[in-house]
Amino acid sequence: MEAHSKPEGVAQRPLIVADGLVKTYRMGAEVVKALDGVSLTIAEGEFVAIMGPSGSGKSTMMNLIGALDVPTTGTLAIDGRDIGALDSDELADLRNRSIGFVFQQFNLLPRTTALRQVMLPMLYAHPKPENPEELARHRLEQVGLGDRLNHHPRQLSGGQQQRVAIARALVNNPKILLADEPTGALDSKTSDEIMRLFTTLNAGGITVVLVTHEPDIAEWASRRVLFKDGHIVEDVRHAHRGVADRGMVSAAQRGSEAAE
Repeated sequence: MEAHSKPEGVAQRPLIVADGLVKTYRMGAEVVKALDGVSLTIAEGEFVAIMGPSGSGKSTMMNLIGALDVPTTGTLAIDGRDIGALDSDELADLRNRSIGFVFQQFNLLPRTTALRQVMLPMLYAHPKPENPEELARHRLEQVGLGDRLNHHPRQLSGGQQQRVAIARALVNNPKILLADEPTGALDSKTSDEIMRLFTTLNAGGITVVLVTHEPDIAEWASRRVLFKDGHIVEDVRHAHRGVADRGMVSAAQRGSEAAE
């Protein structure tokens, strides 16, 4: 995989740096503190699972890492840029250039082919690529859907739809892949295929931040960060589940085709 390499023995630079993050929301007369002094550093090339019960702050943290919101106090730097110092246009540019989003519900347009779905983010890229169709085709081939370019969502399985969403997230060559419960709508076999794909992408150098409440899904990451009541209560590194190799995308593709 091009663009993001992880040379062995070389320390990777910090890509996400949170320092003393506080995020509050007003709900009527009450002020709710969703994050309370969170500090966290994620380096280039890490595969991190963010976990926690409902109301723990994990979704708020995801929104901040995705530059969808800004902290009330504290600082958060994404790829060297303090998001609290950026205006709305600059935040949109940061999201488009540096972050690829994958969601639980795929968010595909029902009447649009897989190829066109993946081309959509390039409409907002600056500068616009000269060969958007070729780039979209490459990303779909990378996730094992080279033979599904002209299929609409209704012609694809759930796992295939999620792989289209992953290809769309990758098309602008982001440094961070931010996945919010990406297997929540999938069965266990398909979930494993998607997580193998994330592992393969991470082995190619892309930083993966996964938000999940499922311990078996978090096992695919090499680091687990647990939130509770707006605080980080656990930050553990461990051997991730599975070993990425070049055949995994093809294996996932064969498995999906056999199920059809």
